[in-house]
Amino acid sequence: MTRIAIPEGGTSLFDHQPELFAAFNRFYGTLWSEGQLDQVTKEAGRLRNARVNDCNI
Repeated sequence: MTRIAIPEGGTSLFDHQPELFAAFNRFYGTLWSEGQLDQVTKEAGRLRNARVNDCNI
C-alpha cells in the first residue's frame, strides 16, 4: 500500500534512495492498517508528531 507519492525534483532523501522509500512505504502502510490502536488515536498521534517536528507532509 503506497500512501505517499515520490517527491519530484530531488528535494528528498527518498529521491536518491528508492529502495529506502519502498521499505518506508511498506512500514507506513502496515503501521496504519494494523495494530491495537483505533484509527482516530493513530491520527491524533500522527498530527501531534508532525506539529512537534514541523513536518510539512
